[in-house]
Amino acid sequence: MTQTARMGHLAMLLFSVLVAGSFALGVLAANDISPMALNAVRFWIAAAIIGAIVVARGGVPRAALAAPWRYLVLATVFTLYFVLMFEGLKTAPSVSVAAVFTLTPLLTAAVGWLLLRQGVTPRIAFALTIGALGALWVIFRADLQAMLRFDVGRGELIYFVGCISHSFYTPLVRKLNRGESALVFTFGTLVAGAALLTVLGWFDIMSTPWLMLPSIVWVTILYTAIFASAATFTLLQFAALRLPSSKVMAYTYLTPAWVILWNVGLGAALPPLTVGFGVAMTIVALVLLLRD
Repeated sequence: MTQTARMGHLAMLLFSVLVAGSFALGVLAANDISPMALNAVRFWIAAAIIGAIVVARGGVPRAALAAPWRYLVLATVFTLYFVLMFEGLKTAPSVSVAAVFTLTPLLTAAVGWLLLRQGVTPRIAFALTIGALGALWVIFRADLQAMLRFDVGRGELIYFVGCISHSFYTPLVRKLNRGESALVFTFGTLVAGAALLTVLGWFDIMSTPWLMLPSIVWVTILYTAIFASAATFTLLQFAALRLPSSKVMAYTYLTPAWVILWNVGLGAALPPLTVGFGVAMTIVALVLLLRD
């Protein structure tokens, strides 16, 4: 494995840990604030953080300002994902939503082929199938009858639409990047996303009682802004320029396991062992995908 690829893998390992935290915290705050308002604030905070780093490193190159529509395209797919994520967390358990997230590699591989003609080998296709089955086992809470009836919750369905949007992000980064650094590209995407959310969510922002929100909401906003936006955006774009789309998103298979650990750390009980079987299947899929 080359040094470049190794750095991409390390970036995505950290990405999976940080993303899991947003599920664990998000489910505690989702019913106390509008998804549009929460995400507008977290995007502006994240943009300010990344913007300060970009300025400290010399500012935004003139070439990066060419074709600003690229940032709006990326912001559209990612803001839709985040808004639907918090909408889904209003009714769905965090582990179940994290399992839905593990369907993203399968979707990303399909989009990667459509946009970049990145092929999928039989082994990768097999791994994606194993991961998808494990995810479905968790989503249906290890209930075979519910799986056969396709008795899936409303929150999971809402979030799945968001994951479809998310699956376009990694291939689009590779397609639209014109040599900009991950930080500069992230900054452009965050500013575009913050502006988009502010315009579309203006009523929700103005009607939110900001001074009366529970502390868990502010913890979630700050965590998602700093770690699940500024950090993960940069890590994802860093890795997307060094690894194939399917391997980048393979690390999402770790998310349910990390969410379980996050939930335990926050005081929740362990899920049933039968649900853990599905989580184990997603980890097997990760190992298969990461093999050269």
